[in-house]
Amino acid sequence: MHIHILGICGTFMGGLAIMAKQLGHHVTGSDQNVYPPMSTLLEEQGITLKLGYSPANLDPTPDLVIIGNAISRGNPEIEAVLNQGLAYTSGPQWLYNYVLKGAWVLAVAGTHGKTTATSMLAWILETAELKPGFLIGGVPLNFGVSARIGDGRYFVVEADEYDTAFFDKRSKFVHYHPRTAILNNLEFDHADIFPDLATIQCQFHHLVRSIPGNGLIVAPAGDKHLDEVLRMGCWTPVEYTAAEGSGAEAMWQYQLLNPEGSRFRVLHEGRTCGVVTWNLTGRHNVQNAVAAIAAAHHAGVEPARAIMALCEFRGVKRRLEIRAKVNGITLYDDFAHHPTAIAATLEGLRARVKTARIIAVLEPRSNTMRMGVHADLLGDSFRAADRAIIYQTPDLAWDAESATRGAANVSVCRSLEAIVERLKDECRAGDHIVFMSNGGFGAIHTKTEEALRAPN
Repeated sequence: MHIHILGICGTFMGGLAIMAKQLGHHVTGSDQNVYPPMSTLLEEQGITLKLGYSPANLDPTPDLVIIGNAISRGNPEIEAVLNQGLAYTSGPQWLYNYVLKGAWVLAVAGTHGKTTATSMLAWILETAELKPGFLIGGVPLNFGVSARIGDGRYFVVEADEYDTAFFDKRSKFVHYHPRTAILNNLEFDHADIFPDLATIQCQFHHLVRSIPGNGLIVAPAGDKHLDEVLRMGCWTPVEYTAAEGSGAEAMWQYQLLNPEGSRFRVLHEGRTCGVVTWNLTGRHNVQNAVAAIAAAHHAGVEPARAIMALCEFRGVKRRLEIRAKVNGITLYDDFAHHPTAIAATLEGLRARVKTARIIAVLEPRSNTMRMGVHADLLGDSFRAADRAIIYQTPDLAWDAESATRGAANVSVCRSLEAIVERLKDECRAGDHIVFMSNGGFGAIHTKTEEALRAPN
């Protein structure tokens, strides 16, 4: 079958392309404004990518068109699909029909940490020799790819609450029908499609309604917004996670053995299961890990084995990923684009580097960020950084200087060149520069590295 994918370079759609190719289909796709790592992954898989959208991309005529949720009416290629009466479907629906149906699906949902927790869970099942399939909104370093079919018994999926397609406005995750579900956390996000938190909670409850009675929900104790969702009705057992000594009742607990979270003890029903020692930082990653251990346990993996797997977990590309070290200066690439995630990432790094200088550089690129929904929270999210620079992009609907006026460590630049020049002039050996964006950020990582290497 010839499958053509519109919006193929999104992490989700790119993953579908890889799996469709693994299933033996001829896969092509179209997109615009592409950037690594997905563009590189597709090329490595031998998948033909057509830049830009055009009716000509549908020649020869595909047997099925999978339409990404970023594609809207008025797009010339989707208009051609409709006018020609071609068969089409959404990504999530194709995933269920051709991959998930009949498998034990383990889904990871939540505002933050989905990609990392999904990667952890897939790696645990892999080391337990369960040969899971997976679809992840990033590239786990242990696997080197964002998706694979697996042997059909278990499938781990990052369960995004974003809408499905222009013709299906339900959240993606309602299509997945998981047996095991991690609900990591819940905050207001995706302001371009959700008017308020209550609307997102309604979608999360649709997910809860789809989980069978002999399934399992793993959730953090004390998350007010998730608790409200579960009070709407829950027909599935819930196992909670929490920090030991927090006062919360939880079947799964953790105890930090150092401030940065690179060593922590895992407890199940009050009994120690083992100690994770790894290279990740931050309490948020510890919480992700404990949730992944609990979900894997539901699929039959003993906690001690899961702990051994996590000691070998290498992380995910673009999640505080070290891109370069130049003259004693460390450059990181990070995906954080919500104030809570920004704060958690920087606090984890602060615990590791102690008193070394941290410079955070943010591109407010997500739709919610560009709309300014969280603008007033940004200044405080940089509290763990010594300095922060916000890139005032031309399409930003709010003024970053006004929004962060009370944060003395935050400044604003209106061009990438100005940011690179400032970093070159002011950074010194021992500094840590964290670039934060959910896009390519104009290749600022490479530009800064080149500038730092260039002779003065």
